[in-house]
Amino acid sequence: MSASEQGTPDPSDTRDESTGLTPRQARLLRIVVGSVLLVVLGVVLVVRLAAHTSVLVVGVYGLAMILCGIVIELSRNGRTRLASWLLGGGLIATLAFDWILP
Repeated sequence: MSASEQGTPDPSDTRDESTGLTPRQARLLRIVVGSVLLVVLGVVLVVRLAAHTSVLVVGVYGLAMILCGIVIELSRNGRTRLASWLLGGGLIATLAFDWILP
């Protein structure tokens, strides 16, 4: 008689609900975070344009907005880990370039 037939759950089948997300929740979370970040970057870009900064900084924020769109699309297609890494790396790179460029 197996463990599942005895009524005791198999440790490989259970998942800790308090620490993990379902794949659907993870995709939705990445889509929401990407969308919010896209709006925030758009606002920062408008503020930067009003302050007459260099075209390089505007280009960096434009590329970051494109990256947010890519992250949203990757999340919709189930590539949440890749989307998470791209979103994190892209945000760090954007902030670094904004700090480095005049």
